[in-house]
Amino acid sequence: MALPPKWYQFLVGLFASIGSFNYGYDLGIIAQVVASDSFSSKFAPNPDETGLVVSLFTAGAFCGAFMAGYLGDMVGRRATIAAASAIFILGGALQAGGQNIGYLQAGRFVAGIGVGTLCMIVPLYQAELAHPTIRGRITALQQFMLGVGALCASWIGYGCYVGFAPTDSRQWRVPLGLQCIPAGILGLLIFLFPESPRWLIDNNKVAEGLQVLADLHAHGNTEDPWVRVEFEQIQESLTFEHDHAAKSWGELVKNKSNFRRIFLCVALQGSVQMTGVSAIQYYSPTIFAQIGLSTEQTLKYQAINSIIALIAQFLCMLFIDRLGRRWPLISSNIFNGICFLVGMILLKQFPPGSNNPRSAQIGFIATTWIYNFSFSAACGPLSWIIPAEVFNTTTRTRGVSLATMISFAMNTMIGQVTPIAMDRVGWRYYILFVVCNFTNAIFFWALLPETSKVPLEAMDRLWENAPWFVPTMRRKDYLAELEREAEEVAEKQQTITTATHVE
Repeated sequence: MALPPKWYQFLVGLFASIGSFNYGYDLGIIAQVVASDSFSSKFAPNPDETGLVVSLFTAGAFCGAFMAGYLGDMVGRRATIAAASAIFILGGALQAGGQNIGYLQAGRFVAGIGVGTLCMIVPLYQAELAHPTIRGRITALQQFMLGVGALCASWIGYGCYVGFAPTDSRQWRVPLGLQCIPAGILGLLIFLFPESPRWLIDNNKVAEGLQVLADLHAHGNTEDPWVRVEFEQIQESLTFEHDHAAKSWGELVKNKSNFRRIFLCVALQGSVQMTGVSAIQYYSPTIFAQIGLSTEQTLKYQAINSIIALIAQFLCMLFIDRLGRRWPLISSNIFNGICFLVGMILLKQFPPGSNNPRSAQIGFIATTWIYNFSFSAACGPLSWIIPAEVFNTTTRTRGVSLATMISFAMNTMIGQVTPIAMDRVGWRYYILFVVCNFTNAIFFWALLPETSKVPLEAMDRLWENAPWFVPTMRRKDYLAELEREAEEVAEKQQTITTATHVE
């Protein structure tokens, strides 16, 4: 019995999300690595060197995201994923075999190139395969698998920390080496899955693109009405886009509609890093130590934190196509700001070095867990969902590439600044994230239109017609035509499904 088309699309997107698993694992494992006794005794890094171990990874990812903007169009989505996997394996091997701090830093940079390429191309690939009604759910896999990777990293790191002797380098080499395995699986098997039909059609492989569309949406039936409508829409959209295509990065922002999308996606990715998530991910032992928790306690609580994040990401996958994009993002930023405000007060009232009561420690841990749930339920997934769906085919790779580059640039900055800031200003560092979370909520309330369930080929009309100040207009004023089209397609799909069941 053949899988229902949407389940097939979901499983293809799930496999591609192994690239996100690698990112989440590396994000999660580095906190355990830099906190391990054997790492400290072997390298004796100062705060600047520790910051470089963390930030060179995201610096490499910045370069990888830029590279993916060209590779994705030149060689296709699958070949780009395979190349990125190979680069990541090389970086992982360099890290696991590091003999000095420079060796490790080089491996971090190389692995970052692979991760940056994957983080840019995977959600784009997922969005181009997915039916509009489940596109959010499939692209949310990016953040969900990132959470799975972080969960595995937390427990593997904790297990290696307590399982190996403080003088045994396997305490950090084993968790760093294990990340090569999923990357190898992804790189070797990705060509068993379909190429993006939009990329195929855009590169004069029209018949193959039509067949892939049919495989994805109609069990291979190229005469299926929905497939034919989608195929014609893609061709019409590509014809228009080629006539008005940006030939350079500069031209990309000259078009008002394109500029608006790039501006909002860049702001979105930058704002996500300013929620404070990277500071907690990278330096949780340092932050938790300020409230009087030991490294072992911190790693255990951080591992539990990863489970909470995974639950939130799963809930996002279930409900994001029902709730939309706009209000979940706004609400999440408000909750994030409240959590950081409470955490800041706790750090101020119970400063480092004091005999802090257990109640203060529990309060700080609970605040961190609630923050993580809020972030993982909306901000994290939406930072990948929205950029992957708002651009048209000819600008999608460059637009997503630029947004992803900003994410990693901000990530690098936070990774480098956090250990110094926590050492010099302590609880006052939290003020930055309190302010940014609340201003993020105001910004997206004012400027972000709803993009849920809008077909990719209709995004141009949405961004041309929606007002800049979104609250002044009702959704039906600028999405009425798009919603009528979506309803017609849904009715047609329902008729086809009913007819198939009758037969």
